[in-house]
Amino acid sequence: MSLTRKILIGMGLGIVVGLILNLALPGWYDAASTYVLVPLGKIFVNLIKMLVVPIVIVSLILGTAGISDPKKLSQIGGKTILFFLITTAIALILALGAGMLFQPGAGDFQLDGANFEEKEAPAVIETLVNIIPANPFGAMVQESMLQIIAFSIFIGYGLSRLGDKVSGVLRLIEQANEVLMYLVQAIMKFAPYGAFGLIAVAIGGQGMDAIMAMGKYMFAVLFVLLLHLVITYGSAISFLGKMNPIHFIKEFSPAMVVAFSTSSSSATLPISMKTAQNNLGVSKTVSSFVQPLGATINMDGTAIMQGVATIFIAQVYGVELGLGQLLTVILTATLASIGTAGVPGVGLIMLSMVLTSVGLPVEAIALVLGVDRLLDMCRTAVNITGDAACAVIIERGEESGASDSNEVTA
Repeated sequence: MSLTRKILIGMGLGIVVGLILNLALPGWYDAASTYVLVPLGKIFVNLIKMLVVPIVIVSLILGTAGISDPKKLSQIGGKTILFFLITTAIALILALGAGMLFQPGAGDFQLDGANFEEKEAPAVIETLVNIIPANPFGAMVQESMLQIIAFSIFIGYGLSRLGDKVSGVLRLIEQANEVLMYLVQAIMKFAPYGAFGLIAVAIGGQGMDAIMAMGKYMFAVLFVLLLHLVITYGSAISFLGKMNPIHFIKEFSPAMVVAFSTSSSSATLPISMKTAQNNLGVSKTVSSFVQPLGATINMDGTAIMQGVATIFIAQVYGVELGLGQLLTVILTATLASIGTAGVPGVGLIMLSMVLTSVGLPVEAIALVLGVDRLLDMCRTAVNITGDAACAVIIERGEESGASDSNEVTA
């Protein structure tokens, strides 16, 4: 049985058990949650939190080391990275706007057993200045994510410029990344049980309000994913790539189906590259550079989930995020997309980093965990579509540049 099916079953059983405890056996709820449900959920949340700092550091170092290679920081590389960063920022802005518009966390819905006090957000200029850590190890202990990101990027850039002199260090970090990715996959095997416990606790304590809240959250995420796919990518393909967006989606759909079923940008990469080359006319040179890079740093779908989830969780806890905190969400999630591996489950780790950056409790991931697997399938399809869109745009730009060069030569 696939992991997706197991998580769906765990989620469904959690809803059923939660409703039974809430409606038929309210006297049993305290004992069930204390000795079974809460421990299951807490173990899973702690497993996720355990990997936050190391996976961010290692993956960012590797991503930056590849991006900062002088040979790759060519004109094509600059355009590719710029496209990814701009579309990720647009995705986050749309997500935050949709969260404020639909108000998925408004009402009396609360996470059972969580105590949280709102922290005053620092000024925007203070946030920007503090990105550079005075003590990187202190930043790791305190989970100051923007500082961790900055430190990791500096290390990755240094490794790229030193080249063969530090090949052993780079190899060691690559091996550490393999270990962390294995642990992510291993932890996700526990996800069905974590989903069961967390959803049962949420619904057992809140009843139908919890289901309605998650339903509004799912609708908001899916709405923004569709909006980003049609408006952002559609406009880019049409105006920059000189291609009919409908034709693009139709020809690239085989890869999108694989991405939907695997929930992994990395696992889908061979199919998405082959589809772009054979169906969309992207050259092997451009495809081989842009799409693997996109699988590393372009996570628009994941960014959308993070944006909506952050607003949702803030509303659940009655926290009003100010402009500085919203900018921090955009900045953190955009930078976090660099180097994040395209495997199932990493989106939750990225979300925990974003929540930490604005002072929201990581435990609130429990509110979105139960439906995250379903959304993960959808956002992965959006992620790889963005990679292919960029490849088409870069390809058309290169063709145009070559044509102009030939005319000048002639």
